[in-house]
Formats: sequence, C-alpha cells, structure tokens
Amino acid sequence: MAALPPLSMDMYLPALPAVTDSLSAPAATIQLTLTTCIAGLALGQLIVGPLSDRWGRRTPLLTGMVVYVVATALCAFAPDAGLLIALRLLQGLAGAAGIVIARAVVRDLYEGVAMARFFSTLMLISGVAPVVAPLIGGQVLRFTDWRGIFLVLTGVGALLTLVILKWLPETLPPERRRGGGVGESLRTMRGLVGDRVFTGYVLTGGFSFAALFAYIAASPFVIQEIYGASPQAYSLLFGLNSVGLIAVGQINGRVLIGRVSLDKALACGLTLIVLASAALVVMTTGVFGEPGLVGVAAGLFVLMSAQGLAMPNTNALALNRTPHAAGSASALIGTAGFLMGALASPLVGLAGEDTAVPMAVVQLVCGLAAVASFLLLCRPRSGPFGESPRPSPAGGPGPGTA
Repeated sequence: MAALPPLSMDMYLPALPAVTDSLSAPAATIQLTLTTCIAGLALGQLIVGPLSDRWGRRTPLLTGMVVYVVATALCAFAPDAGLLIALRLLQGLAGAAGIVIARAVVRDLYEGVAMARFFSTLMLISGVAPVVAPLIGGQVLRFTDWRGIFLVLTGVGALLTLVILKWLPETLPPERRRGGGVGESLRTMRGLVGDRVFTGYVLTGGFSFAALFAYIAASPFVIQEIYGASPQAYSLLFGLNSVGLIAVGQINGRVLIGRVSLDKALACGLTLIVLASAALVVMTTGVFGEPGLVGVAAGLFVLMSAQGLAMPNTNALALNRTPHAAGSASALIGTAGFLMGALASPLVGLAGEDTAVPMAVVQLVCGLAAVASFLLLCRPRSGPFGESPRPSPAGGPGPGTA
C-alpha cells in the first residue's frame, strides 16, 4: 500500500516523451498528467482518512483500490491528453486510500516505540519504491509502449486488492469508530489542527518533506546540466542518496528507538537537514570557490539521509497523539506533505537554468521552518515521546488511549 503511490507516479516517468508523441500533445500538457496525479494523492487523503474513522479501514480501502484499478486500466486506453489528465486525477484520488489507511492501520495496531519502529520499516519501502519504479518502467518499455505501463500498474493494483481482501483484517473495531457525517469529520479535523503539538509535528514533517521535494525537482537539472554528470552518474547518485535515507531509517528503527527519545532523534535529523542545506548554499553561491560535483553530491547525500530520522519520527509523534482519529490525522499529515512539497518544487527554478542556488535556498528555508515549527509548537521536553501520550508498558499492539 505504501509503495503504490510512488509506483504510480515514477514508473510513468521514462514514458513521458513517448506519451507526448503518441497523443500529439505539448510536453507541458503531458506534464499535467503528473501534476494531477500528485494533486489527487494529496486531496484524496482528506476524503478517505475521515471516512475510514467512520466506516472502518477495510471498506474505504477496498473501494479506493477498486476505483484505482479501474482508473488505471482506463489510462491505458485514453485516446487523448485531456482524458488521460482526468483519469490520472481519479487514479491519484483513489490511490490515496492506500497511503493514508496504511498509516492509520499502523496507529490502530501499535503505540509509542513499536509504532515508531514500524514507521521506520515503512521508510524502507518508501525509499526503495521511487528508485526502482523508473527502472521497472524502463524495462516495461522494452517490451511494450507507454500504455503497457498502465496495464502493469493495473495488474499490481488488482493483486494488491486481492491481498488486502484475503489477509488484511479490520483494525478499527466498531466501538472505536466515529459517527456523524461531513460536519463531524470537519469538526474532527478542526480539533486536530487546534492541537498545537499535533499541528507542530505536521508542519515539521511537511517542511522536511518539502526540502525532499525540492531535491527531487531540481537534482536532475543541477547534477546533469550544471555539474556535467551523465544520466548514468545521476542515476547512481540518486540511488546512493536513497540508500542513505533507507540506511538511516533502519538505524532509527533498530538502534535509536527505545534508547533515544523520538524528539531527540527528530531534532538530530532536523539539525542535519539545516546544516547540509546551509553547506549547499555556501557551495552553490561560490563563497569559497567552485565546489564541483563531489561537494554538492555530499551535501545532498547528508540532506537525504537525514530524512530517515525526520519523516518516520514526525509521523510517529503526531499519530501517537491521535488514537481517537487516526484516519483523519493520517490524512492531514499526508496532505500537508504533498501540498508543501508541490509548492516548494517550482521555486527551485526561479533564477533560471544556470545556478543551483535556488534549490539550496529553498531547502534551507524549509529546514529552518521545520526547526521553528518543532521548537515553537511542539516544544519538546524530556521523556521518551516529548509531549505525546506514552505507550503501553509492552509498547506493542493494542488500542491507543489519549
């Protein structure tokens, strides 16, 4: 479920030029097929999350998966760019069910240390999927055209739907569900946003995610066009950065959690993001001369690796406060990350194509904003979970209590 959104977005990337030619549409129009998919993934979480708090996890999840399979299959047969854009929006809206309910299910089953460890495991999946997705897409294109990629995604979605149907039980019992309609859902979200600490963690994670989006949006241009790396070298560096993110995420889950408070681990991650971003600003502005590819690549590696401390711990700390509305809380976390990332991405090209300074500045501003949100709103203090509710003594599965 966690891998499906990046697969939906990134398997399609190698086929963009072919789609442009096949549908006789401008490249800018075809780019909208990516934009609408991301927008659907962001907004769909706001819809599915509250529904899962009311109806349980399985019904909204299975409904979303069925719609995803149908929309993806229709993408494979879209006759023009306009219909493909609309279907990609629907695909994103439906695919959001997987990512938002995945987090909610983790919150239903685990608390505290166990929950943070599980989020570090999800980080492994989330880190691998964007790397392997374009590679899979490229291999699929060796045997078929761009429509075949959507047929493969249709098969993946159908298989995942069957797996969920057979092996994923309902994790939210009726006595823990929230009644009411749209008004009640809006009141629940308003209450969550009114929780200063929860909102602080959401903003901290959102700004950290925006720094990551800035890297994804700018790195192909920065590494290849400005610093002269080949596409193969860029792919290698991208993969190396993802390995760093995965490795630090696993260190967080297997070594740090249980020994160091989540707030301290998060603070370490945020510090590394700010330091790496500041170093990139210094290097790209040429204060101490031209750094070359090695220096910039090293700064990006540290920044990416630090996300392995920032993202799982902000998710765990935020959801640890919301056992009563995990679906709605998960929706706010996911939507904030996608929207803030989408806002940060265009800013990296404001100064034109001859400088990497905007990328570094956007990353630094996002890092500093994450730190400010953490210190001013979360106000971390001593204890294993800051101000979040403490886990059960066993730290394992069980219903959460505020």
